[in-house]
Amino acid sequence: MNNMQTYQQPLTDFIRKDFTALNKNLTVDEALHKIRKEGVGERIVYFYVVDNDEKLVGVLPTRRILTALPEQKLEEIMVNRVAALPHNATVYDACEFFVTYKFLAFPLIDSERKLVGIVDVNLFTEELLNLEPDIDERQEIKDVFETIGFNINEIKNASPVKAWKIRLPWLLATVTSGTICAILAGFFEATLAESLVIAFFLTMILGLGESVSIQSMTLTVQSLHTATPSLKWYLKYLTKELKTSFLLGISCGVLVVLIIFIWKGTVTAGAVIGASILLIELQAAFWGISVPAVLHKTKLDPKISAGPITLAMTDICTIIFYFGLAALVL
Repeated sequence: MNNMQTYQQPLTDFIRKDFTALNKNLTVDEALHKIRKEGVGERIVYFYVVDNDEKLVGVLPTRRILTALPEQKLEEIMVNRVAALPHNATVYDACEFFVTYKFLAFPLIDSERKLVGIVDVNLFTEELLNLEPDIDERQEIKDVFETIGFNINEIKNASPVKAWKIRLPWLLATVTSGTICAILAGFFEATLAESLVIAFFLTMILGLGESVSIQSMTLTVQSLHTATPSLKWYLKYLTKELKTSFLLGISCGVLVVLIIFIWKGTVTAGAVIGASILLIELQAAFWGISVPAVLHKTKLDPKISAGPITLAMTDICTIIFYFGLAALVL
């Protein structure tokens, strides 16, 4: 069976049935008694909570049930929002869920939200990563790992020492950029003292910049599989991505300005942060396009090198733009 056939297989061919569904009205003590009596199956990651009609209503991480008070009901400690796959999902759908949500297992539900089975991360590692490498569909899965700094084929069977050698350089890139950002932030101590609101939103600002840069970089890496990069291609692709980032920056900036105004009643700080978001989204898109394009032009592997470099450049420029604008205005 080739990769495409495997991806399109019904997920029900791979689900586990050895799970324990717990009624939401049970207390923690009653639930643990039920678990001890019925067992937990081959692998345990989460417990799923159902109502009296056997419909899925929540998920219960193992740690939460072990640390809760015996008399508490499960509905009081469960997580209400559950990422669940429909019963007609394919293996490819499950792959996307694991990449998007980064949980270790997902429930499958039918049209009435009743539990059909459980699929855990072993499907992702065993069924997909061991496929033959001569089919294009596997490329997307490989790219997910390569954009964060390593080749999955090198890492999955490596010893701890070898894996450490492969992954450490890219983590050192993060440490280096983080240190530079800390030093740069130190130059703006007076600005931070002048307006604490600026400090409150620093984490969000960094997150927005990193999100846009990684999105742009991923699109560029995918495009480089088929495109022949040239100056014309670069300028066209950069212009398109900058337009998208401009709209994203305006949307997020206006929203944050409103939040700050409602929360703190200040217009100036909100305007500074809102304008910073726009500038940061634009520079993040620039690095997301430019870094993989330059690496490709210099015959380096943009998939593996682009992620750490793009994030480092984005974070450094984010600090400069954010604090620089604040220092000029506030």
